[in-house]
Order: sequence, then structure tokens, then C-alpha cells
Amino acid sequence: MAFPATRLRRLRKTGVLREMVRETELSPKHLVYPMFVELGTDRRTPIDAMPGVDRLSISHAVDEAGEAKALGIPSVILFGIPAEKDEQGSGAYDDEGVVQLTVRAIKEAHPELVVITDVCLCEYTSHGHCGVVRADGVVDNDMSVELLAKTAISHAAAGADIVAPSDMMDGRVGALRAQLDAEGYSETPIIAYSAKFASAFYGPFREAAESTPAFGDRRSYQMDPANSDEAVREALLDVEEGADVVMVKPALPYLDVIRRVKEATLLPVAAYNVSGEYSMLKAAAAAGYLDERTAVLEALTGIRRAGADIVITYHAKDVAHWLQ
Repeated sequence: MAFPATRLRRLRKTGVLREMVRETELSPKHLVYPMFVELGTDRRTPIDAMPGVDRLSISHAVDEAGEAKALGIPSVILFGIPAEKDEQGSGAYDDEGVVQLTVRAIKEAHPELVVITDVCLCEYTSHGHCGVVRADGVVDNDMSVELLAKTAISHAAAGADIVAPSDMMDGRVGALRAQLDAEGYSETPIIAYSAKFASAFYGPFREAAESTPAFGDRRSYQMDPANSDEAVREALLDVEEGADVVMVKPALPYLDVIRRVKEATLLPVAAYNVSGEYSMLKAAAAAGYLDERTAVLEALTGIRRAGADIVITYHAKDVAHWLQ
């Protein structure tokens, strides 16, 4: 017995109609391109664990940002690698630090591009933790929050359009909002890393940013991968404290969390398609196990379908090329 085609099957047979009835859109306008920036002259340093991604000196970062903008990608997010690190992470809030200098250079060259800055201490501390560590080896939450707020002000003063605290300290969104407002940056939005899990998928990033903890781990302030109720609670707390966008990180193993956070907060949701997710697809494609273009577009469409309004991804430039 022959069964009639369903309505959508009939529509999908026509290319134009297939596009018209597609439920989820993926385009360059949804993407944020992450960049690692370092001091130096005319330098690109390849990151072995992330094929196709480099650490960039400021001039190269300006050029890379311009390429992203030309491809229709509206925003970049900056991660800094300082020349020197210390226990207080002072390079994070140095007004002449690498991120601050890069923000100024990019905004001068590409004023329409939205520049987001990662607000955290882990790239700048000698011990690799996201906050100040006390003598007993415990991260001091309150002292860390003070320095994070200082960092956010420094980034905003340099011209950052948005600040994005990724540290997961308690109360940091409220502290940043209060400090930004007090210093005359009340219009500067906050993208809060609200549900940031203690994930194995950060490995390549830690190589890129030289931020692997020298001792212990980050499980005391990052979230247990088993907990989704907690993720919703953390996101709602950040909303109460003044977050304009909430983020889930990583993305692919946490699609259910993206959906729950979107439904609970009713705010724009960002999802970070992190370094390990990027590298595993790159490795599989290089080995011939899958088609890179098809797999990447499917993965990012899945992140969007789960509820992400914004996707931060190292694939951004490739995706923009493919979608053209």
C-alpha cells in the first residue's frame, strides 16, 4: 500500500519552499567570533590544539576583526594573554593591558563592530584560577569580585561595547552592574556566563590562553555537569542582578540547559560552542570521519534550535563563508 506524502515532505521537495518553512535560521548575524590577543609586533601564533585558530598581535586582531565584519559577523569577543602574570591577575585591569589596547584599536578601525570583552582573571593569574587565591588555597570570592568589577570598568573605558564576566563568582553580575552604573557606563550591557559547567571541553582553550590551573581545579566555582536545575537558578539570579543576556557554556552537551534557561528567563540567551567542541569536529573532519561543513552547520543549527539567540563559535568565519 502506498502512503501519501506528508505536507512538509511535499514542501521540502521544492528548494524555495523548503527555505520558507524552515523553523530555525542560522546566519552570520547570530554569531560571535572569539579571538585570542597578545602583545607583540606583527605576530600570529598557531594554537596546536585548535587548527585554524591563532593567537594574534594587536595589528592582526584588527585585520581579523575586519574580515569577520566583512563576512557579516556583527561581533567579536576578546581573550587576552598578557606578557606577564601574577597572583592578583593585575594585567586584567591594567588600562594599558592587551585587551584594552586591542579594544581601542578595533573600535578605531571598525567602529560599527560590536566588541565584547571576557571579564575574568584566569588568563592573567600565575596560578590559573579565575579569582584571587588565599593562603589556604581557597579562592576568595569577595576580593575576586572587586577585581572583576575593576576589570569591567577598565574595558568599558577602553571602548568595549559589552562586558562578559566568565568567572562564576557569587554576586559578580550585581557588583559589575553597580560599578558600571556608578562610573557612568550604565548603557554598557552585561552578558553573564550564568551556567558555566566544569567541563572537559575547555582543554584546547586552556592551551591557547595558557590558563590551566597550577593546582586543584575549578569545580568549587564552576557547575557540576549533572545539574540543570542549578543552571536555571544561577541564570535567574544573574537576571535579578542585572544581566542583559545569559549564557550557557559549553553548548553541545547542554542543549537541554539552553532550552530550560531560555524558557525560564525570557531573556536573550548566548551559547558558547567551546574549544573542545570545535577541535573534535576539526579532528574528525581531518581524519575523514565526517564532512566538516555539513557537521558544523548541523551542530550550530542544533544550538540555535535549542533556544540560543547568540552563538559564540570559532567556526564563525567558516560558517559565514559557507552560508554565502
